[in-house]
Amino acid sequence: MTEDPSRRDVLTSTISLAAAAALPSLGPVNSAMAQPMPSSATKIIAAIRSKKMTATSAVKAAIERAEQLKDLNAFIFINKDGALAAAAEIDEGRSGPFAGPLAGLPIVIKDNINTADMPTSGGTPALQNAQPARNAPSMDKLFKAGAVIIGKTNLHELAFGITSTNLSSFAGPVKNPYDKTRIPGGSSGGTAAAIAAGIVTCGLGSDTGGSTRIPAALTGTVGLRPSVGNGGAQRRYNDPDMVVPISHTRDTVGPMGRTVADVALLDSVITGTPMVTAEPLRGKRLGIPAAFWAGLDHDVEVVTKAARAKLADAGVVLVDVDMPGLFEQNAKVSFPVALHEPIADIPAYLKASQINGITLADIAEKIASPDVKGAFGAIMADAFGAAYQDAITVQRPALQKIYETYFRDNNLDAILFPTTVAPAPEIDPVKGSGEMSINGGAPVPTFDTMIRNTDPGSNAGIPGLSLFAGMTPGGLPVGLEIDGPVGSDVKLLGLGLSIEAILGTAPPPKM
Repeated sequence: MTEDPSRRDVLTSTISLAAAAALPSLGPVNSAMAQPMPSSATKIIAAIRSKKMTATSAVKAAIERAEQLKDLNAFIFINKDGALAAAAEIDEGRSGPFAGPLAGLPIVIKDNINTADMPTSGGTPALQNAQPARNAPSMDKLFKAGAVIIGKTNLHELAFGITSTNLSSFAGPVKNPYDKTRIPGGSSGGTAAAIAAGIVTCGLGSDTGGSTRIPAALTGTVGLRPSVGNGGAQRRYNDPDMVVPISHTRDTVGPMGRTVADVALLDSVITGTPMVTAEPLRGKRLGIPAAFWAGLDHDVEVVTKAARAKLADAGVVLVDVDMPGLFEQNAKVSFPVALHEPIADIPAYLKASQINGITLADIAEKIASPDVKGAFGAIMADAFGAAYQDAITVQRPALQKIYETYFRDNNLDAILFPTTVAPAPEIDPVKGSGEMSINGGAPVPTFDTMIRNTDPGSNAGIPGLSLFAGMTPGGLPVGLEIDGPVGSDVKLLGLGLSIEAILGTAPPPKM
């Protein structure tokens, strides 16, 4: 397939606008610690295009910083030789002048997304050296656009969790750059940590129940869960059988970045659509469902309500209408789907990826993280098999109907809520995901607590965008999410651009 020249022109024009922005010093890195990447992907691309820096220097700086910050455990595999070779090709023009709209941009990829030139481990021992036969389609789009993959990022083992406390011997717990005793969120915690630490400006994660948005919230970054709907034309990203799966109904690849513009840029390249523009906020109607705002950690409540007030001052219409029965309906869908579909989906992935000699039973037997081991006990016993058909044919449509009715009857552009009910909890190095406390209360399960607000939209297949809301007094980031109807991804990104302009971006962690 040949590249659409008009498509390149749209992105090139967008990137050129960023060239006018002031660029930090982009010369060779001489300090003991490699400096963070410039503040956005567009600035890096503009600097490479204008020859203020080379692709090789950008990639080399990213790799050096990744190696210097290896104690974060953000990476499973650093693609040093491959990335430098790709950058050299771009600099030498062997791939054509400015090979694509991302030419020379260093990015990272979650290590459950297939790459034909790098292993895809899923963060689990049985797949540690697994080599897929081909790339995931989203990866092909990024490669063709000239992105340079500096490495595969760490994750909660097999993406079955929200802490990224991976207890596999070759992975280890991912640490939050803002406080290394705390989780970065998951399951795309490695991608989030690499972005927050200034190793790269953007990359890919995946999202089943909050896995791009939860880590974005806990690391002060941005994460998009694209529309999935009922599959087919409603699915924004199409990566069938090319991502280590949990659920074909719920899984999707999703872009993550330091800014909304970074996320929008990757989304534009992957979908082949024009770069989004900011949506005016005045008069936009955002639903405020009380259930999502209940039971919050005090600091999260203060930060997100302050952010909400700023949006109201900007002319946003906040519609205080609840969604009764939503969480109860979601419970009838969530586990019956996520703990049954892997029985067929994982073998289908292994076959499609031409990963031979490894079975579902092999994977389950070698799991290292106790929390994931427990989940796979339920999967292998098919504990939710009897509930699955009802969950898919009756309960999921009923959940989708709650959302459709809520958006329609209240004439809403989106829903607004805290991405997580608490800031990043401490790492549990024993169980991987144990218990936490909200406001000094009784211990509650970390997984159930942190996924509460992101899971329902995931099961309904609607898009969601988490962005920075502010910092707690203790220096931890807090996230704010907007969800919209199926297919409203472009509008969400446009709203996100405007919201970010008001709320700002996270200060860099003190590394």
